[in-house]
Amino acid sequence: MVLLWKLISLLPFMSCSTGGETLHGPIFIQEPYDITYSMGSANPEILLNCTAKGYPLPYYRWKQNGTDIDLTMSYHYRLVGGSLAINNPHKNQDIGTYQCLATNSFGTILSRKAKLQFAYLENFETRLRSPVSVREGQGVVLLCGTPPHHGGLSYTWIFNNNTLYLQEDSRRFVSQATGNLYLAKVEPWDVGNYTCAVSSAAAQRRVWGPPTALTLRGDGVMGEYEPKIEVRFPETTYAAKGSSVRLECFALGNPVPSISWKRSDGNSLAKKIQHSRARGVLEIPNVQQEDEGSYECIAGNTRGINIARGQLFVYAPPEWDKKIQNAFLSLYDSLFWECKARGKPSPSYSWLKNGQPLVSEERIQIENGTLLIPMLNLSDSGLYQCVAENKYDAIYANAELRVIAAAPDFSRNPVKKLSLVQVGGEVTIGCKPSASPRAAVSWRKGSEVLRQNKRVVFLEDGSLRIYNISKADAGIYTCVATNQFGAARNSGNLIVKERTVITIPPSDTDATVGESIVLPCQVSHDPSLDVLFSWSFNGQRIDLSRGIHHFERIGRESAGDLMIRNIQLHHSGKYVCMVQTSLDSQSATADIIVRGPPGPPEDVKVEHVSSTTAGLSWKPGVDNNSPVQIYSVQTRTPFSVGWQAVATAPEVINGRTHKATVVDLSPWVEYEFRVVASNGVGVGEPSRPSALLKTKAAAPSQPPANIAWKLTNSKICLNWEHVKTMENESEVLGYKILYRQNRHSKAHILETNNTSAELLVPFEEDYLIEIRTVSDGGDGSSSEEIRIPKISSLSSGAVKLSQRINHALTSGILLLSSFPCWFKQCSAVDF
Repeated sequence: MVLLWKLISLLPFMSCSTGGETLHGPIFIQEPYDITYSMGSANPEILLNCTAKGYPLPYYRWKQNGTDIDLTMSYHYRLVGGSLAINNPHKNQDIGTYQCLATNSFGTILSRKAKLQFAYLENFETRLRSPVSVREGQGVVLLCGTPPHHGGLSYTWIFNNNTLYLQEDSRRFVSQATGNLYLAKVEPWDVGNYTCAVSSAAAQRRVWGPPTALTLRGDGVMGEYEPKIEVRFPETTYAAKGSSVRLECFALGNPVPSISWKRSDGNSLAKKIQHSRARGVLEIPNVQQEDEGSYECIAGNTRGINIARGQLFVYAPPEWDKKIQNAFLSLYDSLFWECKARGKPSPSYSWLKNGQPLVSEERIQIENGTLLIPMLNLSDSGLYQCVAENKYDAIYANAELRVIAAAPDFSRNPVKKLSLVQVGGEVTIGCKPSASPRAAVSWRKGSEVLRQNKRVVFLEDGSLRIYNISKADAGIYTCVATNQFGAARNSGNLIVKERTVITIPPSDTDATVGESIVLPCQVSHDPSLDVLFSWSFNGQRIDLSRGIHHFERIGRESAGDLMIRNIQLHHSGKYVCMVQTSLDSQSATADIIVRGPPGPPEDVKVEHVSSTTAGLSWKPGVDNNSPVQIYSVQTRTPFSVGWQAVATAPEVINGRTHKATVVDLSPWVEYEFRVVASNGVGVGEPSRPSALLKTKAAAPSQPPANIAWKLTNSKICLNWEHVKTMENESEVLGYKILYRQNRHSKAHILETNNTSAELLVPFEEDYLIEIRTVSDGGDGSSSEEIRIPKISSLSSGAVKLSQRINHALTSGILLLSSFPCWFKQCSAVDF
């Protein structure tokens, strides 16, 4: 036996057997289920199915009612594969519970239990039945007297040799629970012979009972009376979840009672429930937990009501929530299994090992659905089953426990033959031999036994980890694994390489558009390792093998310098040099800023315009990484050759100013403007032109000429020639006469549309007079100033007139219509 267990312990290390099939214990793929055999069946054999897979192939045994079946009785029992065939079954001998056992070298498992029952239906007794005599209007019950049977039955009644379809008749009812016929109220036409017919689908048979005669008594008619419920559903009904339930209720009475149903707990009947007032039957399909509760049948007529009540309980066979799984554990390991099932009522649990009950003992702890073996030994190997059971069914969960005992073996997980690591790095060398129980591990470097220190650490799983590696750590490392069954060793070579270091990384750089720059990337590395350089730009790898314009790799083996020729603005961004060897990788980053002339200003608008000026505004364009220093304005007319610079106010427009006034423009000329920005790199592209706009016409440039004046009647009469304008000048709309006593006094103004005017002024002082043109373009040029001396040679009459005027008027311009020729055109004779 010890040798057998040692052989079994080696099975996990055998990946497959002949034919490539993995070794394992039996697993059911087909189990027996309940069978009801018809005694009248033409088939002389019953087959209880059982099939299991396993390697080695399992063999089968069967139990009936817990007792082994002697399969040597070949005339009655025989195996068909793993299934049990029963020849010429006998009810008394073969009825009972059957269970299949499948066994191979790993152990035994039990199938679910299956019940074998025999369906039969015997004949009625042949004795005559006494007639039943009732009054008209009275209710009556005719008993079926069902004969001995097994299996479900259905009932019908024959009336005078004609089948009655009583289910649809509110007055007559056939109970499918008892087979009895109920007449709620007997009518004269009910008189006759009644025969109960019983059918069994399972027994494939139908039998008829002896007839019962129904007669009417001659002592009168039965009066009205309240309902009397004769067919009552049980006070307690149990139904499996998912099954269908039929509740019967029928009452005798005069008048014929009506039947109604409701739930006593106040809940409404589910929509799926079918019920008929005529039939007195309540059917609940697909019963669920919410259907559980109390139900009422109410029978009523004009004389009163009668009520029958009953409780429906829903039960559920066990169903698995958690099953046990196969476990392959080492000697001295611990085992913990747990299985959980739901059901109503809640299931209880039991455990089997190789088909035999397992109970708690010193080494094995069982509690409800848990199994604990704290320290395994070889005898614990086998096939285990957790059984969850309530009074409605039992279910089985199967798992194999394999306790392994073996010397250390590196054949499946050898030590890594070659480990490469760099100076300053760390390495983990695994040591995971197969062993049961777990092997004790030690390490050697060459012939030297390793001791743990700050740099050399032995991990819990047996691996070796070395930190901060130096060249001296290179060498052959051997893992030695030992347990009580033997020892094994396995070695690997640790090679230490120099680290890869970027000695000259790229640096942040400012560049000007059109320049060519070099981003250095040079490394020192172990000469035995190949080094691979690559570059990325803004996260995208630069494929230098495609000869991409602008980019070129230059340098020797240990240099991956990147040249960017004729650099452009869109080359601004983040550049990463990546260096990779078979052992490590390094990277270095540089930000490149490419500076260029500014972009064109945007949205140039003419805000206002005069005859010689235009107010402009604009929005700055991109500065291309160099701030704008100066803006300049250019203009173009239909008469100019291309764009020309134009004078502005302010004369110099700094980069923070986005408005300016263009000056020295020609009147009445169409202009368009554009703005050019400049920075420290150069002059940028000009903006798009503004909308075409014409300046206003200029004020007349010629002053009034040939001015004549004359003093007469205490007034100054003036006359001059009309001013003619040039093509780009506004038409003269009138004139302004400015006069004052001296250059330091305030000038008085007279406006007129004519080329003559007269002024009435005190002549105690000299007067200075000039005439200016007026137009849409503004005031034009003024004439030369005329000096009119004070009046010293006036006649006395003139002096008196002057005194009158001075007395009447205050000062300044005097507009008095009572004086002739006051601010009116002087007559030609005055001149």
